Amino acid sequence: MATRPEGIRNVVVVGAAGAGKTTLVERLLVEAGVLNRAGSTDDGTTVCDFEEVEHRQRRSVSLALAPLVHDGVKVNLLDAPGYVDFVGEVRAGLRAADCALFVIAANEGVDEPTRVLWRECAAVAMPRVVVVTKLDHARADVDVVVAQARSAFGERVLPVYLHEDGGLVGLITGDHGHDAQRAALVEGIIEESEDETLMERYVAGEEIDTALLLRDLELAVARGTMHPVVPVDSTTGVGAAELLDLMVSAFPSPLGHPVPTVFTPAGGPGPEIACDASGPLVAEVVKTTTDPYLGRVSLVRVFSGTLLPDATVHVSGHRSAWAAVADPTTSHPDHDEDERIGALSVPLGRAQRPVEAVVAGDVCAVGRLSRAETTDTLSSVELPVVLEPWRVPDPQLPVAIEVRTKSDEDRLGAGLQRLAAEDPTLRVEHNEETHQVVLWTMGEAHADVLLDRLAHRYGVAVDEVEVRVPLRETFVGAATGHGRHVKQSGGHGQYAVCSIEVEPLPRGGGFEFVDRVVGGAVPRQFIPSVEKGVRLQMQHGLGAGWPVVDLRVTLTDGKAHSVDSSDMAFQTAGGLALRDAATQGATSLLEPIDEVEVLVADDLVGTIMGDLSARRGKVQGSEPGAEPGTVVIRAQVPQLELRRYAVDLRSLSHGSASFTRAFACYDRVPDHIAARLATASG
Repeated sequence: MATRPEGIRNVVVVGAAGAGKTTLVERLLVEAGVLNRAGSTDDGTTVCDFEEVEHRQRRSVSLALAPLVHDGVKVNLLDAPGYVDFVGEVRAGLRAADCALFVIAANEGVDEPTRVLWRECAAVAMPRVVVVTKLDHARADVDVVVAQARSAFGERVLPVYLHEDGGLVGLITGDHGHDAQRAALVEGIIEESEDETLMERYVAGEEIDTALLLRDLELAVARGTMHPVVPVDSTTGVGAAELLDLMVSAFPSPLGHPVPTVFTPAGGPGPEIACDASGPLVAEVVKTTTDPYLGRVSLVRVFSGTLLPDATVHVSGHRSAWAAVADPTTSHPDHDEDERIGALSVPLGRAQRPVEAVVAGDVCAVGRLSRAETTDTLSSVELPVVLEPWRVPDPQLPVAIEVRTKSDEDRLGAGLQRLAAEDPTLRVEHNEETHQVVLWTMGEAHADVLLDRLAHRYGVAVDEVEVRVPLRETFVGAATGHGRHVKQSGGHGQYAVCSIEVEPLPRGGGFEFVDRVVGGAVPRQFIPSVEKGVRLQMQHGLGAGWPVVDLRVTLTDGKAHSVDSSDMAFQTAGGLALRDAATQGATSLLEPIDEVEVLVADDLVGTIMGDLSARRGKVQGSEPGAEPGTVVIRAQVPQLELRRYAVDLRSLSHGSASFTRAFACYDRVPDHIAARLATASG
């Protein structure tokens, strides 16, 4: 158990799927004596089966914590998934960590997913050490990978060790037979040094002291201005000890990592918070899971104060305060409440080791935190605060679901609520127009994992169905309609007659009702009834059943009865008149159009623009992106053509492009598309 922040290193392990992250973590645990070669702890608890490592890597979709101790320093290793669908888990790991091991496979090199993950680390200025793995692979070439990394990520990616003859050669402290590589490393270190005289002395031929070089290297790594490269063979363990030494000596402790901005629950400026075990409690839920035996378990990073078991804490969740667009369908409503937490523990695989206290800078698992969700803040009841949450990616792939049996309907809501509490990248929408439950996900793999959890963790079996897009109807020309509602049933009957003229309004024109009745043909008290009946019919739709929009209705004539006319009768007549007008004049379907912005590499602009045009999109223009070599393409695209765009764009760009969307307007559906929709609904 760590007792001081300076004795802690929080390290997130980042890399593309298949790069060897999980195997590296397990090798470091073996090197530190936490695991034996069979994948068990000293007390016999089985944590992993090394024969199943590759299988588990392919299935790794969640942030996992594995602590170890090296040279008296506690190192919390946070293994982040590599699949692009789970970038939300990567961002959670970056929030919990103070530094990163960036893993690249020697047989794969730098691909687009690797570049995307590097940008994620760079966006939060995360210090990084590059680890080259899979050295024993037949196609492994460390020199090529290092050259690719330097080309992609900058000249400050420099090897500090070389892999030769099954071992490592240190370029600072070892054999100096590799003069060119050593010179590049030494010059890079000196350029990052705070000693301005060091370069002059080096150029003059002075031999720079090794201890001084190591000190400046460690300072540069901690500042995030240099990224040393260390080859590690996870099978034999070569390089593992050197990597542990570098992590402990060069990576910053939590004291060197800024605390996220603190606010009061009301949104005002919060108190000054530092990484101090004696300060006020400020912690954050970075991951939420559900254990069949333990219930909800929260992975928590403590930024200030000391967290104690069975304490009462204040739980603040105010994610919508930082949302770009207010969303009434959000699955994560704001909340403020006090809650008593359960036991504190340090997870290692499936094992949970209880701890008596968790100080500022440390990471732990908290049990019985039933109300807190991922990104929520835990603070003291006396001084409640809320941390500005990390940037959660916007899910763009909609997946509509239906329960297989009626008995699952009641469990569906509870299951989705729990999934949403665990995963901030999931948005659950109950669409009142299409009457569908839609899960907004990060991609197909994300959707598959969510549906699997829904079935096996919460016992709710669902089927995917086609996502319906809410359409509208309108008139495309002027028309007239006549509504007659006359019934006699003994006693008071029902009598109302009205005539209307219908004209289309420009897109977004809404609805206008005009009264041009003369001579009292429709009594004044019933004119609002006609309007109400027209509005109700517009809500229910005409031929296709979608709401009617952009319409001017003029009441021109009608008839009434002194006894049998009523508000309800004229409402009915108004609706009948609109339906009659629809048979007299042409109507059309309108589809929602989204404003889409695609961020893409400049060499793919033509491909992406062509694809947008094929989706009936209208390209509005393009402009340079914030990052060199990128372009932002702006276009208006029908929502009908965007249902699978998250998947298709990823395929077209090899995972490098991203997009955002926002509703823009409604526009007429082409006749051939409208005919296809009518056939599908019929």
